[in-house]
Amino acid sequence: MTSRELLYVKTIAEEKSISKAARKLYIAQPSLSQALQKLEEQLGTPLFNRTTAGLSPTYAGERYCHMAAQILKIYENFEIEISDINNLKTGRIRVGITNHLGILTLPQAVKRFHDICPFVEVLVTEDNTLGLEKRLIAGELDFVIMHAPADFQPGRICYKTFFRDPFVLVMAQDHPLASKAAVTEGYPYPMLDIRLLEGQPMIRLNPDQRIRQVTDMVLKRAGIRRISTFMTLRNHTTAQLMAAQGLGVTMVPLEYSRLTVEQERSPILLSIDNRYEAWWDMCVATLEDSFMSKADQLFIRCVSPEAWI
Repeated sequence: MTSRELLYVKTIAEEKSISKAARKLYIAQPSLSQALQKLEEQLGTPLFNRTTAGLSPTYAGERYCHMAAQILKIYENFEIEISDINNLKTGRIRVGITNHLGILTLPQAVKRFHDICPFVEVLVTEDNTLGLEKRLIAGELDFVIMHAPADFQPGRICYKTFFRDPFVLVMAQDHPLASKAAVTEGYPYPMLDIRLLEGQPMIRLNPDQRIRQVTDMVLKRAGIRRISTFMTLRNHTTAQLMAAQGLGVTMVPLEYSRLTVEQERSPILLSIDNRYEAWWDMCVATLEDSFMSKADQLFIRCVSPEAWI
């Protein structure tokens, strides 16, 4: 049964006449008669008694009309709910985000979003990039705020970039290389030729972390073959604090360097030449050809009000 058939039978019962029902439905009387006859044949029972006083529902017709009224009301309520969703009056979004990006972006983004859509529920899942990509492919998330892979290929996941964050070198203020950095126009900190890191003790993150993957690509572009790894960690903040104590050099995104807790001994930050492409791109990851609701799109704009690159 279709919603059209339900409406046909309900209207005939109300008007007690096919001709009157046809006029109310704005269709031809023969078409309505044929539709009713076809439906009764499919059900195997008449829905109306034909009398000189007009059409009156049979018992089956009464049950059909009762059911039709309920279904049409449910459908009407659903249409209203869809309208509310489209107009951002209600709904739910499922967003994934990496832990540190959540610290940096979620408080402001959720506040902006809630001010506009106070009744749209936001379900947040925090995980590493690999875990979030798996959840996205499994259909558990609508979209993911993350950092794009250093070298990604076209596939099921689409990455749309909207913020670029440069990487910086972190080291102790009295590190021998600190004095070799030079103030350079267009860079936030004195720039150091990273080729000087050849053979220097480095504090690195685990290979499965995107920061480490970007760092390895930068060192490769600089032609550094001899890397002395003093320590491997998972927490970038710990790596920075270790570097501040003179235990080695580490490389982190500029935004993440601001998460480092102020200590008695603060590290020094040095910029890296752009030719080594020392950056990563904050992006929204979605499944190819996936549907993005108005609420999804608005939340993404709330994460980064600036223009996408």
